[in-house]
Amino acid sequence: MVSQQDIQKLPIDIHYNKLLDWLVDRRHCNRQWQAAALVVREKINAAIQDMPEVQEITQLLQGTYINYFHCMRIVELLKVSEANTKDIFGRYSSQRMKDWQEVVKLYEKDNVNLAEGAQLLTRNVNYEIPAVKRQIAKYKQTQEECVKKEADFTSQARIEREGFKASCKELGIVGKNIRSELLALLKQLPGIHQKLAEETKSLQPAIDFYSAFVHFLLSSSGDGSKTDVSMVPMLRYLTSHGNTTVYQWRTGEVPTVVVEPGLPGAGEPVATEEPQISWEDPGEAAGGDGEISWGDEGGEGQEEGGEIDWGGMDTGGAEDAGIDWGADADLDITVEGSDSRVAMGTDALSLFDHKETRDQVINELRELSGFLAQRLVEMEGENNVVAETIFQSAPQELQMRSVEEITDMVAPVDTILAQLTNNRMRQLYMLKASPKYVDRLTANLQQKLDQADKMLARKRIMIEKRQEALQDQRQTEPKLQVIIKKTKELKKQMEGEISKRYSDRPVNIMGEINLL
Repeated sequence: MVSQQDIQKLPIDIHYNKLLDWLVDRRHCNRQWQAAALVVREKINAAIQDMPEVQEITQLLQGTYINYFHCMRIVELLKVSEANTKDIFGRYSSQRMKDWQEVVKLYEKDNVNLAEGAQLLTRNVNYEIPAVKRQIAKYKQTQEECVKKEADFTSQARIEREGFKASCKELGIVGKNIRSELLALLKQLPGIHQKLAEETKSLQPAIDFYSAFVHFLLSSSGDGSKTDVSMVPMLRYLTSHGNTTVYQWRTGEVPTVVVEPGLPGAGEPVATEEPQISWEDPGEAAGGDGEISWGDEGGEGQEEGGEIDWGGMDTGGAEDAGIDWGADADLDITVEGSDSRVAMGTDALSLFDHKETRDQVINELRELSGFLAQRLVEMEGENNVVAETIFQSAPQELQMRSVEEITDMVAPVDTILAQLTNNRMRQLYMLKASPKYVDRLTANLQQKLDQADKMLARKRIMIEKRQEALQDQRQTEPKLQVIIKKTKELKKQMEGEISKRYSDRPVNIMGEINLL
């Protein structure tokens, strides 16, 4: 049989979530305790208006919910600070002491202090502490997101700047004054064209080989009417004459005056000679920058985009180049001096500057490259009896060509073709053809810089946001520690108060409260 002494040693275990119900069920507290607690709170609010300047009292009243145990401690401190107000009967005449003693008595009546303490424990463990923890977790998550976005914005800014630098490098500009540098690039075109014209001289063996091959096949097929066909005429012209004007290529004559179309942003007419020009009639000027007047009898010129419609003007040697310039027309230009020849409009452009002739050069290069590549495949393949039979009667210049020689012919063709069709050259030609393209390309390049700056600005915003979240976290974490500390203290105090009512039996408040 269990003795009373053994029963006294058995602990009382109460789950914190059921503590208030436990106290009410065992009639330690009244079910209507909240009404009494409201009266106590009003008394406390009135009492704290007049407090002595004692540091510990100030700390008790600051930043925390005042409960019964705080009031008990305040009374003990007032016994020291208000000791001189004690009369011979041991009673205090101080109103402060009277107010707080009344608060304690109201708390102890019907054990309102136990009910309020139980509710405070439950609220702290279930709501207050988790809410503060969630807030801290949110601050940490914000910092992590900001760090990730900072890295993303840094990466995007770097990509935009690298793209800008790559575009500038490809175009051959520094990128400090984009528009001016783009316009300055056009001054490099004549030098580039001169270099390309020099390099086309190395194509002569390939051109001769191609022409001989075609002529042999045509003669072998019995179609003698086509044996005089001229293969890649533009490349032949470039190898022998260089990058001349379209006028010289078309007419076979060197112009005495060259009136170039205006370039985007700059450029004045350039004359190879400087004769005096007089016009038969002071007609309406139609040449733009060149200030050319047309006579009454001549056709009316229209200039669109730097190109002049020559109508039916007699083109002379245009047949050799394979370009149909139309029927005869009359165009009167009178220049002082004998045999004056004026190149204007598209005629004033060089072969590489003019889109049609440049496209013809590119097409002929591709034609020549395709022929050589196909010939290499045939020569490197298995023996073809039919081909060997056909080429037995071929000229020595066709029979004696080796694979190595054909390979050497391919290299300069592909090199020149790559130089003419690379992105930088396409950009330069578009810059020269359209002032609007200069503005568009400038805007595109500037947009890369603006986008990089925008990414860096967003990065700075993320840094500020992360620092704010870190500051909030540092301010909130101490509050969490204070709440946890006060909750643990209240738990021990509640265990002590309940233990007094059960002859000092051990009391354990159980649950998540012990995991704080």
